Amino acid sequence: MTVSLNFEACPLGSYCPLATLNNSTGTCEPYAYQLPAAIPDHTCGGADIWTDIGTSSDVFCSAGYYCPTTTNRTPCSSGNYCPMGSTDEKRCFKLTTCNSNTASQNLHAYGVLLIAALSTLLLIIYNCSDQIITTRERRYAKSREAAARTVREKTQARARWKAAKDAAKKHAVELHAQFSGKLSKKSPANSEEVKILNQTETETNDFHASMSASTSVSASGGNRTEHAHHTHMMHEMEDDSSSFEVFDSESRNKNIKKKIPKEKQIHTHSQIFKYAYSQLEKEKVQQQQNKNLTFSGVISMTMNDEIRKRPLIEIAFRDLTVSLKGKNKNLLRSITGNIRPGRITAVMGPSGAGKTTFLSALAGKAVGCVVTGKILVNGKSVSIHSYRRIVGFVPQDDIVHGNLTVEENLWFSARCRLSADLPKADKVLILERIIDSLGLQAVRGSLVGTVEKRGISGGQRKRVNVGVELVMEPSVLYLDEPTSGLDSSSSQLLLRALRREALEGVNICMVVHQPSYTLFQMFDDLILLAKGGLTVYHGPVRKVEEYFTGLGIKVPDRVNPPDYFIDILEGMIKTSSSSGMSYRELPVRWMIHNGYPIPPDMRNNIAELPISPANINLGDDIHFPGSVTEEQSFAGEVWQDMKCNVERKRDMIRHNFLRSTDLSNRRTPNTLLQYKYFLGRVGKQRLREARVQVIDYLILLLAGASLGSLTKASDATFGYAAYTYTIIAVSLLCKIAALRSFSLDKLQYWRESASGISSLAHFVSKDTIDHFNTVIKPVVYLSMFYFFSNPRSSFGANYVVLLCLVYCVTGVAYVLAIFLDPGSSQLCSVLLPVVLTLIATQINATKYVKIIGNLCYPKWALEAFVIANAERHYGVWLITRCGALQKYGYNIHDWGLRIALLILAGVGCRVIAFVGMVTFQKK
Repeated sequence: MTVSLNFEACPLGSYCPLATLNNSTGTCEPYAYQLPAAIPDHTCGGADIWTDIGTSSDVFCSAGYYCPTTTNRTPCSSGNYCPMGSTDEKRCFKLTTCNSNTASQNLHAYGVLLIAALSTLLLIIYNCSDQIITTRERRYAKSREAAARTVREKTQARARWKAAKDAAKKHAVELHAQFSGKLSKKSPANSEEVKILNQTETETNDFHASMSASTSVSASGGNRTEHAHHTHMMHEMEDDSSSFEVFDSESRNKNIKKKIPKEKQIHTHSQIFKYAYSQLEKEKVQQQQNKNLTFSGVISMTMNDEIRKRPLIEIAFRDLTVSLKGKNKNLLRSITGNIRPGRITAVMGPSGAGKTTFLSALAGKAVGCVVTGKILVNGKSVSIHSYRRIVGFVPQDDIVHGNLTVEENLWFSARCRLSADLPKADKVLILERIIDSLGLQAVRGSLVGTVEKRGISGGQRKRVNVGVELVMEPSVLYLDEPTSGLDSSSSQLLLRALRREALEGVNICMVVHQPSYTLFQMFDDLILLAKGGLTVYHGPVRKVEEYFTGLGIKVPDRVNPPDYFIDILEGMIKTSSSSGMSYRELPVRWMIHNGYPIPPDMRNNIAELPISPANINLGDDIHFPGSVTEEQSFAGEVWQDMKCNVERKRDMIRHNFLRSTDLSNRRTPNTLLQYKYFLGRVGKQRLREARVQVIDYLILLLAGASLGSLTKASDATFGYAAYTYTIIAVSLLCKIAALRSFSLDKLQYWRESASGISSLAHFVSKDTIDHFNTVIKPVVYLSMFYFFSNPRSSFGANYVVLLCLVYCVTGVAYVLAIFLDPGSSQLCSVLLPVVLTLIATQINATKYVKIIGNLCYPKWALEAFVIANAERHYGVWLITRCGALQKYGYNIHDWGLRIALLILAGVGCRVIAFVGMVTFQKK
């Protein structure tokens, strides 16, 4: 009986010679086909018959050979290569080595060349970019120093010229007094005297010079040449009066409208610096003149509209009380007073007195707290956030960029926060003025430094922290312990700079921790707080000792008054028995002194005070938060804490999205312009981190070489295993590197965002700079992996998939960096690629695991890699290609879809990261 089988013709690319039966083994050589024992009269098949589709390795043309027909197999000649299933020889590329019977060409030479070219390019970029920055800064510094030197020389020449002119005038008056006695009887002399006194300045100087010269001739003939030389210099400087135009304060006031078009023509760095330093010298001269002003002169200077250019803001507070939400704990209680423009107010008190809380409440930063009472801005009940663009807040910690120089930190703040209508020359003038007033000239070009890398000193860093706010010319400035950690001279230098700001109408309020007596006398007003946030004194500094003396508390000789007052409030020093008062009664005495209502829990000791009850305001109708406490069970306290935390988070989110009507009348640069400024700053930061970038690239090179050598791209699986390891390695390394973009400078971002700088410009600029790594890192990895594993897919196809993969995982890294702490984000960056790849590569998984795997980015990237490789397998491979792809669940036509999904995932993660950055930021 004959059994008919379903035979198929061998396709091209296979090797199907006539099979010969081996009687001893029962196999059909050269195939592994075993004759079935139960079927008689079964043959091995013919030359055009494929007997077993399952054993493809038997019928495919062997690697190192090519089969022009299904029965002819020819070894590959030298200079050519023949992968499995070839129908003809493929010519090797130049610079590659292909021996006879070679299945693939040796592309190591191209890998070496690509590595060399890439390394050279990176070295050129990093070294040249650093040199460009250094050279540019050097030229910038030279231009600035030349302008300063020119202005300084002109100032000195001007001073000498004025001194010489004054000396000549004085000498002329003396000579005139001598001649007037002799010629008093002659009327022509008198008329000539009147004429001389009415001459113009130039004629008078000529007369003085001639009289000086005649006197020098009569006195000493040898000095004639020297006096003539001085006279000539005086005439030259006088004729060149335009050189000293910038120093003439009178002409500036008269011709200020005429000089505005001239300032608009200032473009070059040299012109800008000359303008800035000329103005600085002029201001110094004006300050020197102001030191000798009379009382009427001081009044006229105070009323001068040109000096006071900033909006005046007065902040008043009535019964200000701040308490923690969900807890009966007051941080501040019943504080009443005001801080006024043009004055420096010091907030002092022992630890736990609520000094920083008071500052935060006035600045609108008391998040998670219940704020009661009134805060009035210029007498109106409006939010301080309406003036955010002209309100500066200096935090206690020095939150500045350590990988930027002093000047770069200040200049960026000036460009983003000053008015967009302000010319660049005026911005440079403000910058130079702040650098000069804070004494930062010597370190302006030095990096601020970080914990790992040493930079400027702690005192200089503190001054930079203050300068970041001063450079935006605020109308209200809050400072949280700016003098902590500074020595006496640095503190006085800082206070002098703040005093100059106060002269321009700035309202300055600062927390100070036990200042020296000299520093204490530099303040205008004092707010002294006791523990519990109660006011002990609020008024002028010069009257604080008088007030405490009236209470029977006198500061001993040679004792610093602020130290003595704080020691009393701490309970370290007992008040004298003659005063008959405890330090706990001082807040009550201040309330009684000013007629403020007294909370119920503070009325216990009122009867013991030597004060008439008629003078005490009990405030019976006023509710004082936190005055009454209620006992709660353990479960109730736990529930209250959870509720408090939720409310605090909600308040923080609401605070971040709070938008108030802008009343500052300052138009800062738009988002696009700030994006330009951010690009320059982030670019410099990345270039200064070149060593870290180089290490990232070296690790990628090693990973590519290792995986390319150990995991060959198998033709049977279309490189499935090699690409799986590639996805894990590239995802892990690129995620960890991308975490640095947003996890290292969160504090700096929170400070800049709170001041009104665009969050969108901050985010997009960093992402734009990171695109350089997104483009380069796939090339770095493939330069080793591709030429070691030698897959059939093209280098370009692999690069496109890897580019989209890096773009996707960079967005995932942004999300991790913004939502998690640095330690947690690094751990997730390591585990996430491994876990997601394991889920995505499960073949015989459950329905739900497959659904999750289809949503993982490793599944999309792996499918794109395998499809790109499978498309290069044609001819005889078409028989097994569909089966292999079906086994993995892939579709040969979905390559473009998978690329699109990777891009969309990267965009979506960036959107989520940006929303999280704006929503959960801490201000």
